[in-house]
Amino acid sequence: MALIIGLLPQEKCISGVKSAQVGPKYRTMCGHTRAARKLRAVSEQLDARPAPSPARPPASATFPSVGIVGAGQLARMTCPAAAGLGIGLRVLAAAPGESAAQVWPDIRLGDYRSLDDLRDFAATCDVLTFDHEHVPGPHLAALEQAGFVIRPGQAALRYTQDKLAMRERLTALGIRCPRCAPVSDLAGIERFAEASDWPVVLKAVSGGYDGKGVWVCASRGEAAEVAGLGLRLLAEEYVAFDRELAALVARSPHRQGAAYPVVQTIQQEGICREVLAPAPGLAPDRVEEAQSLALRIASELDVMGLLAVELFDTPRGLLVNELAMRPHNCGHWTIEGAATSQFEQHLRAVLDLPLGAPGMLAPHAVMANVLGGTDPDVYARYIHVMAADPGVKVHLYGKAVRPGRKIGHVTVLGDDVAGLRDRARRAASFLRWGTEDGE
Repeated sequence: MALIIGLLPQEKCISGVKSAQVGPKYRTMCGHTRAARKLRAVSEQLDARPAPSPARPPASATFPSVGIVGAGQLARMTCPAAAGLGIGLRVLAAAPGESAAQVWPDIRLGDYRSLDDLRDFAATCDVLTFDHEHVPGPHLAALEQAGFVIRPGQAALRYTQDKLAMRERLTALGIRCPRCAPVSDLAGIERFAEASDWPVVLKAVSGGYDGKGVWVCASRGEAAEVAGLGLRLLAEEYVAFDRELAALVARSPHRQGAAYPVVQTIQQEGICREVLAPAPGLAPDRVEEAQSLALRIASELDVMGLLAVELFDTPRGLLVNELAMRPHNCGHWTIEGAATSQFEQHLRAVLDLPLGAPGMLAPHAVMANVLGGTDPDVYARYIHVMAADPGVKVHLYGKAVRPGRKIGHVTVLGDDVAGLRDRARRAASFLRWGTEDGE
C-alpha cells in the first residue's frame, strides 16, 4: 500500500485515484478508505504552522539547482532522476573517481569536512542535500545561519548523526525503541547486561554504517574488546525479532508526505543483502502502523526529503532500530518498481515540488545487493546474467571491487516472491563469483 498525504486542492487526485478526507486540510491519495481513516491521527499530528512559500525559479525561468554533498552511489543514482526532471544538479566529490563523479558532468571537488569548501559549494546551489550523514553538525549550522537552504536541516540530521540523541528523542515522543543506555567502559556494559543478559548490542554513537560500528557481544570478553576501542558507545538489548522491516517516506516543506510500501530487509553480518517489496504476508494493520510511525517521525523531527525508518517486527510490536534522512538501500527497488523512484522523490521533496505517486508497478519487487568477490572483472560476467535472465535489471556503482563491499544491486519484478528471490540471488551471485550457486 502506498500513500500520499498533502495540502492539496479539494478535487485534486493523483494518477486518477480518488482521494479520501483524512483531516481538516490533509488528503490521502490511495484506494483504501480504511487506511485513510487509520492515518487520520498521523495527519492531525503534522505541523500546523503556516505553509512556507513555495520555492520559485528565478525570473529568467531557469530551473533550480540542487547540490548533493557526497559522490557515492546514492548521488550517482540521483543523477538520472535530476536529468529527467530537468533540474540542475551539482555534486561535491572528494575525488574525480568517486561513483557519481564518473557519470555526471557538474562535479565540484572539495572536502565535506571543510566549512570553506561547503560554503563555496552551497553558494552555487538553490538547495543543499546529502549523499551521507557525515557532514559536521556545526558546519551545517553555520551554513544555515548564513542563509543557505539545507534539506534536511541540521536540527533533523542530528538524529542520524548521534544514535544516543535519536534514541532519547524518540523515547521522549513515546516511540518504542530497543532498551538502551550510554556506556563508557566495560563496567557500564556489564551493569547493562545484568538487566538484559547477554548478548548485548554495542553501537558507536556516531559514524557507523553497513555493519561497521555495531557489535553483538555474547560475553564479557567480547565486550572488553569493543570497550577498548575508545569510542562513545551505546549499549542496547538484543532484540529477538521476527523480521526486519523498513518504512520509506518523503516529506516536503509544505508538509506533503508520501509513504512507499513497507518492505522486508534481509541482513547478513550487518549488511543488507535483499529487499522484498512489499513485505510478504505483512498484515494490513501492521503496514499502516509502520507507515504512520514513519510519517509521524518525519513530522516530529521536521525532516525535509526522504526518511527511511528501519524497524524490528517483534511479537510485542514494532521497534525503531535506525533512521536515515536520504535515499536508502531499502528503496533501490523503486527505480524500476515504483511510479516515482526514491531518488526523484527526494529531489521533489527538497525542492518543495508536489510529491510523486509512490505506488508499485508490479505486484512484487526483489532487490539483491551485489557484493565484491575476488575477481574485479565484473563486466565480463554481464553477458551471462543478461542472457540467462533478460528481466534482471543490473546497477553497478563504479566502485573498486573489494570482498564484501557493496558494488551494485539487481532488481526483478513479477508475481511470485520465491521465484523473484531466486532470480535475484542467482544474478547477484554470478556477478560476484561467476557462479549462480554462491552466497
